[in-house]
Amino acid sequence: GCIGVALKGDIRVDTMIAQGAKPVGGVYRVVATGRASPGSKTDDEKNASRSTIGAIVLDEAATVEEEEAKESDDNGGDSDDGDDSEEMPADEKEAKRAKLLAEYAKARIPKPPLAEANFVMKNLSDDDQAFMRGALLIGLERGGSSIVGNTPNELARLAKGEGHRFTVRQVASAGMKDGSVTFALGSVNINVGARCRFFVRDGDFAKKEVEALWTGYKKKELEGTLMGGGEEMSPPTGCLVFPTLDRGAKLFGGKEGYESGMASDFLPGIPSISGFFGNGVLGKLDGSVAGTTTDGGGGNDNRLHGSSSQYVVFRSKTKRPFYSPRKAKAEAANAAALAEEELGLGEESAEQHLAAEDEKPTMDIDQSAAAPRSENLELIVRRREIHSGRAMSVSTVEWSVAEKTAKPTSALEGYMWEKETQVDRLRERNPLALVMTTTKTAMMDPTQPKPRDWVGSVKRAGADGTFVIIPECKRMEPVSGSLRKRYDLSKLVKALTAAGAPAISVNSDGVLFGGSMEDITQAREASTAAAVDESLESGDDGDGAVAPPILASDLLLYPYQLYKLRLAGADAVTLVVGALESKDLLYLTKIASTIQLQVIASVTSEVQIDMLSTLGAGSVNAIVISNRDLETFDFDNSGGQALSLLQSEALASFREKNGEDVPVLVEGRVGIVEAADGGDNVAYIQALKDAGAFGAIVGGGMAIVNEEDVAESMNSWSL
Repeated sequence: GCIGVALKGDIRVDTMIAQGAKPVGGVYRVVATGRASPGSKTDDEKNASRSTIGAIVLDEAATVEEEEAKESDDNGGDSDDGDDSEEMPADEKEAKRAKLLAEYAKARIPKPPLAEANFVMKNLSDDDQAFMRGALLIGLERGGSSIVGNTPNELARLAKGEGHRFTVRQVASAGMKDGSVTFALGSVNINVGARCRFFVRDGDFAKKEVEALWTGYKKKELEGTLMGGGEEMSPPTGCLVFPTLDRGAKLFGGKEGYESGMASDFLPGIPSISGFFGNGVLGKLDGSVAGTTTDGGGGNDNRLHGSSSQYVVFRSKTKRPFYSPRKAKAEAANAAALAEEELGLGEESAEQHLAAEDEKPTMDIDQSAAAPRSENLELIVRRREIHSGRAMSVSTVEWSVAEKTAKPTSALEGYMWEKETQVDRLRERNPLALVMTTTKTAMMDPTQPKPRDWVGSVKRAGADGTFVIIPECKRMEPVSGSLRKRYDLSKLVKALTAAGAPAISVNSDGVLFGGSMEDITQAREASTAAAVDESLESGDDGDGAVAPPILASDLLLYPYQLYKLRLAGADAVTLVVGALESKDLLYLTKIASTIQLQVIASVTSEVQIDMLSTLGAGSVNAIVISNRDLETFDFDNSGGQALSLLQSEALASFREKNGEDVPVLVEGRVGIVEAADGGDNVAYIQALKDAGAFGAIVGGGMAIVNEEDVAESMNSWSL
């Protein structure tokens, strides 16, 4: 099928196309074309005759001119910058010319194109020969005074904005008996006397061609001669890059985004560069750069180009101002900096605030009414609807058309829907059965690292009655946005390990917190490396180094996620009780125990604590009482929610059933919240300890501490 977009109004579009084909051999003239056999009647036979080259002969003058132009360009051309490049003596020039003519002496005799192609291949590199054996490309010189008669060298022409000299086409079929070649039927009419030459696909030449195209475009733009104009133009407002599927990183030597990067270099300050890969591009070869000459010789007509890239530049016709996100952001940064300067705050606070605003995750939540709650005031959360929509049949295919799709009623519900979608995509790539098998294999492999005792490490740190501080690493918060100007996880984990953290929490959620499962692996490796370095510095051999275990903080809804985190290197996992039904909570705790992962249950209400009490003893290794509001995912900035739950009957009942051996931690604004009686943040931590908290997981509070002050802050909070 085909889809198109029509644009009208105050808009101007400039286009150009890169062919990515390098010329090889000399320049030839067509001396014979295909002829329909006498009495032939079919259109296909007539089209084949018009699209066939029967014989070619070397155009010596054009070939010598091309070589001299190439030699001139290699030596720097007509340089006006004072460069004293040595010019080749006349006798050497003549000798080189004679050698060139001798090499092509055999080509003075008319030959079939296939025979001449075999001759040209003998002088090519192995890569070029391999290409010509698989595909034969022939470029036909384009007609029109604006195309021919200018610079003969292809790259030099493009850099001057003169356009392509040859239109490169792939041969569709060849005559094995007579050596003729035929292009796609009806695609071109071959005339006797037309110039042509052979081409091959080449990455290095493609790079040079892209740069030359943009150089010529900028030259024409500065001259004001695009589309034959002669006046100053408004700046470009956007650019689209449409490469074909074979023009990716492999063509450009492994460099990703080469073409979009080149567009960015030549269009500095442009608000937007976008595009996509396709099977071909449709348009005029020179677009608006070298004019719009069209004639029977194949000037600048619209046609389908394969193995090419098209560049489309947009701008206003009337030079009206346009909205630039980059400019708007810079203006906002300047305004914020002035405001911060007037208030006398830190130099980087304005920039950090803007970065945080930019990185806030967005979620389309139904805010027409309060989130629904059950009789016990718990949020009612629904699982994602996967079978909604109206069925519509098209031929033999049935589609599901979404109509009035549901919106989440709370941040937690939206979070769950996004997480379910994310897990579905993971399962498509790595099915559950495969992940389970890999996990079991890793558990039986003695060379693979085993989960460490996260809760045991926390207990040992607080065995003397010390309030334990567990630092948490996370990129952002759903409400406040980015927590740090630069988030270097490995560096952060090493600093926390060196500061003596007994255990570390790493947020691996990619929906709201900007993390990934790879963060768990990275954190484990960094903490181990830091512990070994510290051991070696103390004079040990490093074998007995003890690294802080890693807690994976994420929204876990499926056993699949537990298996993935086990493979990533997690020692413990967090279960958000408010997002799970009782049966799911029971199921996930059993799976976690089977694969040797400790379970840390996060709760925000007494009802959720009561759910934990219904589980068997030992199902939960620790409890985290959170100050977070699951409806908005913001925090209770007073810290009262955690204090209330610490003193609740529900927690007392849980302790009575499970004993005092299960540590109760607090998370959410610890290190930031100040005590209600006017004390500082340490006073709030003291209040938590007095209420029975064993320790706290500190994320945002740790993010506002300078790296060199991490150890001091942890010590000051460890009461």
